[in-house]
Amino acid sequence: MSNDSGSHAQGIQAARLAPDAYAREFADCAPPLTATQAVIEAERCYYCFDAPCSRACPADIDVPSFIQRIAQSNDRGAAEVILRANVLGGICSRVCPTETLCEQACVRNAQDGRPLNIGLLQRHATDHFFANPGKPLFVRGPETGRRVAVVGAGPAGLTVAHHLAIAGHSVDLFDARSKAGGLNEYGLASYKVTDDFAAREVAWLLSIGGITLHTGQTLGEDFSLTQLRASHDAVFLGLGLAGVNQLETDDAEPEGVCEAVDFIARLRQCADLSELPVGRKVVVIGGGMTAVDAAVQAKKLGAQEVTLVYRRGAAQMKASEKERQWAQLNGVTIRLWAAPLRFEQHNHQLTGVTFSVVRQGEVSNETFTLEADMVLKAIGQTFDSTPVGQAIQLKHGRIATDECGRTSLADVWAGGDCCAGGLDLTVDAVRQGKLAARSIALALTISDAANATSFQEHSHG
Repeated sequence: MSNDSGSHAQGIQAARLAPDAYAREFADCAPPLTATQAVIEAERCYYCFDAPCSRACPADIDVPSFIQRIAQSNDRGAAEVILRANVLGGICSRVCPTETLCEQACVRNAQDGRPLNIGLLQRHATDHFFANPGKPLFVRGPETGRRVAVVGAGPAGLTVAHHLAIAGHSVDLFDARSKAGGLNEYGLASYKVTDDFAAREVAWLLSIGGITLHTGQTLGEDFSLTQLRASHDAVFLGLGLAGVNQLETDDAEPEGVCEAVDFIARLRQCADLSELPVGRKVVVIGGGMTAVDAAVQAKKLGAQEVTLVYRRGAAQMKASEKERQWAQLNGVTIRLWAAPLRFEQHNHQLTGVTFSVVRQGEVSNETFTLEADMVLKAIGQTFDSTPVGQAIQLKHGRIATDECGRTSLADVWAGGDCCAGGLDLTVDAVRQGKLAARSIALALTISDAANATSFQEHSHG
């Protein structure tokens, strides 16, 4: 589908809702707790020693510690515990799949099936902080004279930049887009992150100083890895996943077919949602969080019918049970065990999608066709290795790193979705960013010590 909001594809139209309906449809999907509700919820915590909820958090947040502070009405203290462990704790409180991480591990979940609402408690504390930051939580250390290049201003890159800036290093933060934030800015459902929160969190993070943001700068086009290594003491790559998987069909895609990630990005950056076109009958192909976010938002934009189709069963979907229920609650039909076979079209305009029924994991000869004037493809993203060429070793199509984020190339680290073995979650990108930042800082310290020793030996010689 054309990026032009005035696309004339049959059935794809803007302004499907009354003007005042958009704010209602895209309002915060999880309203925050009141101060009283937060204290009552926090008091349900057992404050476990060696708490399983903390062990389940990729960012190593001390969950009982921040919850205990909320119970004591010390919201700033709670925020400090969270943000010192996870500098993107505000956004994570909104988008983390807590139902499969900390809340699933909660002792109360095992006891009575009612875990603490850790996500909303974390949001309560961080929202309180961002509404009134007061005295800075972090202070930048003395200048070290060292300069680090961070490519990609997504969760991993932002985490690295912030940690290294605190250590006194200077950071050049590059991003191909016009705004920093990565998927937090461009890839999340608008009803999950309202009031421009992602941008406000980034602005706060950059306020530490020592970080120079360069937007609209693409690795492999505006600069090369070789140039960065020559001009900086270390390089961190947080490139994300720029490519998308393709459907196994030889057919040319008709007008009306587009990538779900592009649809979500356009929606996130749209100043007036009444100007954003959506189909009357929308089919979303995929089974992950992106598929659910695209499907629900298409429905909220006024699509009459939205059907999410996945080639396997519910248990294999990357989207959690909570996300699936949310989709169905919002009027999305979910059809399982069906693989896309071909697009139906008339005069290069999409009219439907024909699927093959999957039985016992195998595509059968049985087919069915869903009428559609818009298709959103959400069948997974891939790492585009073109910018790094043959210089860095890959594993399963993504950058290979050790446990500290080191790549096969000296003085180059990587983290986030572009790396093999991650969870493809914001909170896991933060974890990887923390590890890489520590490794980079240590490497620079060792280098400084070695240089000092060498200078002393030469001066005494």
